[in-house]
Amino acid sequence: MNQILWVDDEIDLLQPYIIYLADKGYEVLTATNGQDALDLVDTQAFNIVFLDENMPGMTGLETLQEIKRLHPELPVVMITKSEEEHIMEQAIGEKIADYLIKPVNPSQILLCLKKHIHQQTIITEHARENYRQEWSDISYMIDTATTIEEWSAIERTLTKWDIDLEKSDMHNMIAEQRTQANAVFGKWIARNYVSMIESKKTASAKEDIVMMSPDVMKQAVFPLLDQGEKVLFLVIDNFRYDQWKIIQPLLSDIYTIREEKQYMSILPTATQYARNAIFSGLLPLQIQQMYPQYWVEEGDEESKNQYEKELVQTLLDRYRRKDTFSYWKVNESDYCERVIRQLKNIQTPLNIVVLNFIDMLSHSRTESKMMRELAHDEAAYRSLTLSWFKHSPIHELLQKAAAEGFTLVLTTDHGTTRVKNPVQILADKNTNTNIRYKVGKALNCSSKNVIIIDQPKRVGLPCPNVSSSYMFCTGNDFFAYPNQFNHYAQYYRDTFQHGGVSLEEMIIPLVTLSPKE
Repeated sequence: MNQILWVDDEIDLLQPYIIYLADKGYEVLTATNGQDALDLVDTQAFNIVFLDENMPGMTGLETLQEIKRLHPELPVVMITKSEEEHIMEQAIGEKIADYLIKPVNPSQILLCLKKHIHQQTIITEHARENYRQEWSDISYMIDTATTIEEWSAIERTLTKWDIDLEKSDMHNMIAEQRTQANAVFGKWIARNYVSMIESKKTASAKEDIVMMSPDVMKQAVFPLLDQGEKVLFLVIDNFRYDQWKIIQPLLSDIYTIREEKQYMSILPTATQYARNAIFSGLLPLQIQQMYPQYWVEEGDEESKNQYEKELVQTLLDRYRRKDTFSYWKVNESDYCERVIRQLKNIQTPLNIVVLNFIDMLSHSRTESKMMRELAHDEAAYRSLTLSWFKHSPIHELLQKAAAEGFTLVLTTDHGTTRVKNPVQILADKNTNTNIRYKVGKALNCSSKNVIIIDQPKRVGLPCPNVSSSYMFCTGNDFFAYPNQFNHYAQYYRDTFQHGGVSLEEMIIPLVTLSPKE
């Protein structure tokens, strides 16, 4: 039973309310002064406190301060005859849950209880019922999807329910539907990926081309520069659509969403390929052929993304654009603070910030037992992302950018997915180490759910040697070698990985935001 503490020096006059609430299933304890209220709060667990503002001796505001000092999480509703602004401001400053003006009626009290005690339960129950009604519609969407726009709508819908029902006992049902969606999406990519890439090579098909990694700057950034806007292009590595939705409210005070959409990452969904494609406006094979000095092969030891700034310049040069730009890659908080300090003096119209935190979070979660505990599933992973963003210098950077009038284009190079099922693969010793995709000779896998591209050049991928092919995991599978199968299975199961084919990895956010006045 929910317990209420009602504090009022004229408590006898409130007996009708107490009886009414008892009939509704609430237990109401009462106090006629602040000190008695504090004694009760110290010895009993209450769900909420109704507190009269005007009491002799210890006032309502003084009692509020002490309750909040002792139990900051306990919701307190202030009830008063006064509508003076300074009293309201002081009560709000002490973090009251709500504010009611006398005379109050039973319906107001009941509404207040539903809002502050039962809100999450009511929201969850409502969402559960809506999801039950929508389940068959989503299944139909999955079974009949034929375009990337329809798959994007499916990812948005599943993400909404993932977030709304993340604490519900129905979450397994949503997870099963996502598994179904990824299975069908993998087959759709297997049938259509080659034609989607090849359509980019024909000028007549421009209007129908699916927006993919090489198109991001041309379609989302260049038009803003042409309108004379100062642009902050923020690329957050390894950033899923659900992670965007969870941080979106933090930006609502400083930015207005001008356009929110999703685009499709190229394969492999890995930095070496997808992010270099964003900054160059080219497919990986084109980068290798046109700018071999900026392409790093799979087997090379050097960093695979060390030439991003140079690739941006090649893109501007090919389009004969005279835009000057700045480029920062942020791996540490100190460096982000340097960017913040310089932001006010920046004169370049295009300003690119690459943020690697989410990628580092994903890798550290794989390697650290403690991080696995902190981010044990998608909901916890989102929560960790939200906590980081709220307290990180990047949040301050975006606040400063909004104040300086920068239009923000926020995106990522690829997403990530939680892998669960190891599948055996045979490959030679020169094959790459990524567990979601492989490139090499004589690849042989035990699973029928992999996607094999045996003519890499058709999809704009470099071919290390004549007989090389690419193999991609779909859904939540990951590759493991037979001689180390149990080790790989134990080490990588339930970790967040990228490189393969899933909605989470390939259907990713691209958002344009305008600073608020």
